[in-house]
Amino acid sequence: MRALIQRVTGAAVSKGDEELGRIGPGMVILLGFGADDTEEDARYLVEKTLNLRIFGEYPRGFERSARDVDAELLLVSQFTLYARTRKGRRPDFTQAAPPELAQSLYHHTVRLFQESGLKVAEGRFGEYMQVELVNDGPVTILLDSADRHIPRRA
Repeated sequence: MRALIQRVTGAAVSKGDEELGRIGPGMVILLGFGADDTEEDARYLVEKTLNLRIFGEYPRGFERSARDVDAELLLVSQFTLYARTRKGRRPDFTQAAPPELAQSLYHHTVRLFQESGLKVAEGRFGEYMQVELVNDGPVTILLDSADRHIPRRA
């Protein structure tokens, strides 16, 4: 499972003229699911995201977590996080989870974020949407649940 996290001063997601979700200061979290992902991957990434210290005062700015600052969260499904571009000119998405699995994992992940008590807004799974945001910093971080299997020290 992959999460692309952007620290924002505000963000919104819409489908055409319909606004699906809006947040103030916090994080936009784009969520992608791989074919081998499980609910354990979701639990790992949610905890990692909520405790990631990416908030604070400039110039240091990395001493507080989303939980510490009551950040608002905007969740958007994003299968293109599993694009492979090694060969050819068209992205290959064969490593992405099939839609049924991805949808199940997406809804499970949303529930886990909601259990944090933070404000959670979201897009609509599998829809063509527009995401509008103001990246704060800019701060953008990619998390991958597969990284938990890599030893901390080689």
